[in-house]
Amino acid sequence: MSAVPPGGTIGILGGGQLGRMLAHAAGRLGFDVHIFTDETDSPASRAAAKTIVADYHNHAALAGFAADVAVVTTEFENVPADTAKALVGAGAIVRPNPSALAVAQDRLEEKQYFIANGLRTAPFARVDTFEELRAALKEIGFPAILKTRRLGYDGRGQARLENDLGLQLAFDAFAGAPLILEGYCAFEREVSIIAARGEDGAFAAYDLCENEHRGGVLARTRVPAQADAAVAAEAQSEARRVMDALDYVGVLTIEFFLMADGALIANEMAPRVHNSGHWTIEAALTSQFEQHIRAVAGWPLGPTARICDAEMENLIGEDAADWRALAADPTARLHLYGKREARAGRKMGHVTRLKRSEAS
Repeated sequence: MSAVPPGGTIGILGGGQLGRMLAHAAGRLGFDVHIFTDETDSPASRAAAKTIVADYHNHAALAGFAADVAVVTTEFENVPADTAKALVGAGAIVRPNPSALAVAQDRLEEKQYFIANGLRTAPFARVDTFEELRAALKEIGFPAILKTRRLGYDGRGQARLENDLGLQLAFDAFAGAPLILEGYCAFEREVSIIAARGEDGAFAAYDLCENEHRGGVLARTRVPAQADAAVAAEAQSEARRVMDALDYVGVLTIEFFLMADGALIANEMAPRVHNSGHWTIEAALTSQFEQHIRAVAGWPLGPTARICDAEMENLIGEDAADWRALAADPTARLHLYGKREARAGRKMGHVTRLKRSEAS
């Protein structure tokens, strides 16, 4: 495909805050944005030129969407892969491609894909029955994490298993969903690499980020991560291998556990812009959102150099009620997502604080 010129239209599947920030970045490059979402009054729809509200399996609505846009991308990985395939069938260019979405949507396939491309993972096993769970635990041992293979995020769809007590109850709570058992990693810290790949195979990565989760939800990201240069280089190399193998176009994030011996254990990937990359809006030469738009539109990738150190804090639930104080704080760069209702565990916004580099 030739590059989408300014004035062209970018289609985005999904109406959340990532879509909203993608729409803002696309607007700065002269694009219009059309949103396809199954929810009314979504945050992204209020930043877009047009929104179609329909079920993701509504092929007639998808065909109309495909006809309106030059290229389609996604703002969350759980858009059904069949939706992306339907758009391709309707003549749309979809980036990242449907096969990349399909791999990222299934934790078992994702782990198998990592291993096939030379990444290390925690031990894991497919679990469809209680008997398979017991057999897997004999191999993997306690503690372990039992997860749904699909649709889990921000700590949802998983249970930590410490011993045999309550094992049947824990298994039954998943109500027959396909599961994966993963061994627990006694990691030193959690890190993520955010990288982009262009239509021409060009690759660019941001500095390795260090992440702090609370209750399964990302609470804080610091950059640069406390990791030596060899670890950061390995994370970039592994991201590039995965992206090349997928013929990926756009921004992709891989989250790792960094072990005490410096080993990187791949946890999961997100085929999209990522919460741990929000710091790039103020602290990198090109934000992850602009980079993603550049990539899917067939433009050259932008420079990823970090301007300064940064710390990003998520505003979760009622945290956003402190917006007046945050807006008055000269050290805080405040971003609110326009969600109408604050709920426990819901990401309402974020704050980035820029810091003088220790090297400067």
